[in-house]
Parts: sequence; C-alpha cells; structure tokens
Amino acid sequence: MALGQLVNGRWTENWTEQNEKGQFQRMSTQFHHWITADGSSGFRAECGRYHLYISLGCPWAHRTALLWKLKGLENIIGLSIVDPVINAQGWQFSDNSGCVRDTVNHADYLWQVYVKSDPTYTGRVTVPVLWDKQTNQIVNNESRQIIQMFNSEFDALGAKPIDFYPLALRQEVDQILDEIYQPINNGVYRSGFATSQVAYDMAVMELFQALETWENILANQRYLCGNRITFADWCLFTTLFRFDLAYYGLFKCNLKRLVDFPNLWNYCRELHQYPDVQIVCDVDHVKRLYYAGLSELNPTRIVPTGPEINFGLPHNRQRIETSIAPAEEPSAIAL
Repeated sequence: MALGQLVNGRWTENWTEQNEKGQFQRMSTQFHHWITADGSSGFRAECGRYHLYISLGCPWAHRTALLWKLKGLENIIGLSIVDPVINAQGWQFSDNSGCVRDTVNHADYLWQVYVKSDPTYTGRVTVPVLWDKQTNQIVNNESRQIIQMFNSEFDALGAKPIDFYPLALRQEVDQILDEIYQPINNGVYRSGFATSQVAYDMAVMELFQALETWENILANQRYLCGNRITFADWCLFTTLFRFDLAYYGLFKCNLKRLVDFPNLWNYCRELHQYPDVQIVCDVDHVKRLYYAGLSELNPTRIVPTGPEINFGLPHNRQRIETSIAPAEEPSAIAL
C-alpha cells in the first residue's frame, strides 16, 4: 500500500509529507468553498443537494461525522463511508461492515470523485469531502470549515438547534483549535510519520507537554472553553478516542496512555457518552485503518486484538459545575 496522490488528474503512488529533516509536514487542503443559508456564497444550503464522504477511522473525517449526526443532518445531507483500509489506489468504496458505497458518483475510489470535480487536480486525496450534486464539484475538503457549515447553515432546513460555535465564544474556540492542532491533533502524526530521531523526539515532547497542560486545565473546568461543549471539544475528542487504540502503539506515542491521564480519560468518556456520539465511533474501523492500512508502519498488517478499552465506564465530570442542560436521550436513528 502506498499513500498516493493525484498529479494532473492521474493517480500515482508517489507520496511524501516529510521534509529533509524527517519532519512530517501535512499538505494543505485545496477546496474551500462555503455553503451559506442565504446562498450568498454561490452554494445555498438545500435539503438533498450535498453529500459527505468520510472515513470512520480518520479523525479529521470523524469530526464532520460527529457534527452531521449531532446536528441531525441525516435527512438533509447524504453520506458515504469508505473502507477503513487504504489500498494502492487510496480510499476505496466497498461493501465491508460499516461502509457505505458512493451512491452519488458511483466511484470505486475517492480519487475518482476528485478528478470528476477537477480533471487536472494535483494533490492528496483526503477525507472528508463535501460534494455538491447540483454543480458536480467538491465544495470543501477542510474538516474545520465543514463543521462550521454544519453547525449553523442548515438550521432553517430542520437541523437540531444546538450551537457548538456560539458567537460569544468564537474567538476562544478558534484560539483553542489553533493551540491543540499542531501539538496534539497533528502531533500524533508528526510522531508516527517522523523519519528522524530528532523529529520524532520533538513531536513526542510537544505532544505530551500539551496533553499535560490540558490535563491540568480540565481538573478545574468541564470543557475546553469552560462550561460549554464546543467545536474545540469534538476536535480534541477524535484524537483522544484513537490515542490508546492506535497512536500509543503504532505511532510510538507511548510515554503515557490516555487512561493514565485521569482528567482527559474521564473527559473523553463523557464526550463518548454524549447522545448519538457512539453511533459514529467505530473502534474496528480505527484499528483497521492504522494497523492494516499503513503498511509502511506495520508491514505485516496484523491488527492487534487489544487494547481493551471501556468508553462506557461512568465518568466523574459532573463534579464540575456546568450551565449545560441535561442532554436528551440518545436517538435510535442509525447511519
């Protein structure tokens, strides 16, 4: 398996995101159009017009799956889920457990969706992808922007009236998202894909320093922005959810396990137990993506049996005062 890319619309297995110092440097996403409720952006929020392509194993795509589910967008925006194991042609659509084929473009591989949008596209083929069925193009493939759109632009069409990006907290949310991105969200990748000892040591040091910082902060406040769940929490959660499952072992982020951070571990369990979250959390897809899909890190592709992690254990976060009203009962709606 090779983590390939498109070059002038042609698939190639040549790929690198490491610099000459062995540091992992993630390529930027390229599709940044916006959907707006009033259509002033050129992409109006409409029921049935858009389609979301995700992987349940990928933390960036997982963010969008969470907002898609939490905002109740199932009947407004369609969904396809790629196979967790990346093969020689990248993300593939299959009939394996937990996968949903491409019912819009009928592609076998995600790169074909990119080429349909831009026949001369050069760059990585990543998830998530938000597709416009009306204009036959990719609207956006940047997770942070997609979750902002999901949070507010579809409210008039029947999305749930819950706000994870409240106006009064937006500056703080943005600041925290920036603070956790490089050392934590991207830090696990900087550790796992480092090709020099110096690059690895630096990434791991910054990762665990940041985890210790938030461990201490969460001793006295319930969520990253205080007493209210925001985007920042869901963006940290997708990394924490995968930490002991994959990053601790495969990515050599092994100074501590998540379960060794009492506040972060309880915080992760609280978010996992939030209504509807478990529906889009797939341990099997996570482990298969990393262990069976990244053969350059795990040549045998053997998926470990463990670790045994009980995200359903009672948490202690209610000990911290919060103004959030009790969450409604989980929905029985499936994907």
